[in-house]
Amino acid sequence: MYHSKKTPIMKTKYIIPMLMLAAMSAGSCRDGLLDQEPTDQLSKDKFWKTEDDAVSALAGVMSDTRYLFHRDYYLDGMGEYVKMRGNSFLANNGNNGRAYMGRWDYMPWGFGGWFENMYKYCYGAVNEANYTIENVENMLTSASSDEQRKRLETVIAECKLLRALVYFRLITWWGDVPYIDWNVKSNDEVANISRTPIAEIYKKLISDLDEVVTALPDKATTIGRYSKPAAIALRGKINLYWACWNHYGWPELDTFTPSEAEAKRAYGAARADFGSVIDDFGLDLFRGGEPGECDGPAEVWPAGTVIDGKDLSGRVKKLGGAAKLPNYYYLFLPTANGDPEYVFTFQHGGTSTGQGEQLMRDFAGRTVQYSQSWVNPRANIADRYQSTVTGDFCTPLKGMTPSYAARNAANSTLNPQSYADRDYRMKASIMWDYEQCMGMMSLKETGLTQYEYKNWEGALSTFTVDDDGKLTENHYTTYNILSTTGYVFRKFVRNYAGQERTDGDLNWPVIRLADVFLMYAEADNELQGPTTRSIELVNRVRHRGNLPALAPEKCNNRDNFFEAIEQERIVELLAEGHRLWDLRRWRRLEHVYGGPGSNGYKWYDIFGAQENEYWVNSPSLQYEQSYIFQIPESERNKNSNLTQNKPWR
Repeated sequence: MYHSKKTPIMKTKYIIPMLMLAAMSAGSCRDGLLDQEPTDQLSKDKFWKTEDDAVSALAGVMSDTRYLFHRDYYLDGMGEYVKMRGNSFLANNGNNGRAYMGRWDYMPWGFGGWFENMYKYCYGAVNEANYTIENVENMLTSASSDEQRKRLETVIAECKLLRALVYFRLITWWGDVPYIDWNVKSNDEVANISRTPIAEIYKKLISDLDEVVTALPDKATTIGRYSKPAAIALRGKINLYWACWNHYGWPELDTFTPSEAEAKRAYGAARADFGSVIDDFGLDLFRGGEPGECDGPAEVWPAGTVIDGKDLSGRVKKLGGAAKLPNYYYLFLPTANGDPEYVFTFQHGGTSTGQGEQLMRDFAGRTVQYSQSWVNPRANIADRYQSTVTGDFCTPLKGMTPSYAARNAANSTLNPQSYADRDYRMKASIMWDYEQCMGMMSLKETGLTQYEYKNWEGALSTFTVDDDGKLTENHYTTYNILSTTGYVFRKFVRNYAGQERTDGDLNWPVIRLADVFLMYAEADNELQGPTTRSIELVNRVRHRGNLPALAPEKCNNRDNFFEAIEQERIVELLAEGHRLWDLRRWRRLEHVYGGPGSNGYKWYDIFGAQENEYWVNSPSLQYEQSYIFQIPESERNKNSNLTQNKPWR
């Protein structure tokens, strides 16, 4: 059972004018880091006395850092495969309702000028980490034993790990930023602080993580705590991004000079780190990376079918099954918490803790605990799921005007058989017409509910024929959804009742082992081209979708193997907040959207109706501003030493 303690709050007394300070809040959860006794406005003479105090403070750092990352799926709306419905925004992030991301509708264009609050609250998390590090370091002199000293050093290491994660976000989005690794005690210390060059921050992060790795255990002993693989994976990812910036360039950050020699060194360091995560800790993909079982899609009666005088052409014969869902689906349910595939996660508390995740609310429709479907797959994602027969891309789907004929048409988005024999991750990730999922209301299951985009024929019916040839019409209530693309997510949507839509307890994945496999392959490919090991790792990720191994022509040179890696990153990491940052570090925004002055990029729903277009006749400046974010002018107004990024001057 979950504990229902009052959420404890411990606040520092220091404020930073240019860097908004976040409250350090330790929540409550079963058997884990968040399961801490309340502390409320404790002064230094009463706190920082025991090891439990140090762990409680760490819980606060983790809790507030989590709010910067645990809804990164919204960021996928800035790529081409996920759409945010309406003016969705991250306003409710827990105890204090801070909007870290800012009110915005997360479109794949014009995003670089937003996220002022994210900038501020990143520094709030940094300051909390620094405050905790300083005070726990002071406790080391009074440690009662070497064992206790080692445990306190582990707390310090975890705070530095979280601080490094936050700084990685800051430099990835804004480039040069002020680097603060001390506990700020006076506003005067930072009132005129300048931006630290990204090269200096990179060195500091790697140095910190070198220290962190030695201090962390091979395996965390408590839910919510961190271990060596998490630190090594983060170090590898920072090295990989550093390699990309040096290899592909970052002209919008005009204080940075790329170096191909440095890129090769960093690719090598990244490969070594990812190799260590893969080889040294006994980790494996969820359920061994096996695909599991997968029910087929719905079936419709063939054209020309007449039974009992009724023309059944194109009418639904059988709904898409939901009894056998692939293993990939179950990877994103709370029952997978603690699985070795989850290398670096943020713990959530679940029911009645004030620390729950909101995945169901954001991904599911009204029929599932009255959720809001803020996040939807765009129709073009369907064509990224390859054939389990050929291992290659299928014939592109055609959006068609709703009709019974369209349900029989070859490659029609409305023909459920168009989705047969596709990558199992498709069934696990999205729903199309006549797919089923469990309905829920008032924390109880309401039975399987059937999805049909816009419910164009009213109440859904299936027509079945028994052994005696008797025709029966079965009536269903359809899934109430707000999607405007034609598809809805199954990924992240719980298939069991008992938790509110905002009270989930999935440990949000910051880095998964499958991601590590693909990042290893990317770094290795840049250094050597396709190697046997990298191809094997990519094929292991493909296998969970029940796909055959890559054909030789897909991995016989650096360029086509890169395309295979990108393909796997698109489908494997869908809606986990990675796509935009891949496009940026690879300098592929122009490749996807057409480049300056082009016709831009158009999105269509499954009926073939245009729903969005962006980047139409966009000038070069628009692209430049998407490769680096604007230093918030509100911060620059407070501090004249904060320079602005080149495209925003």
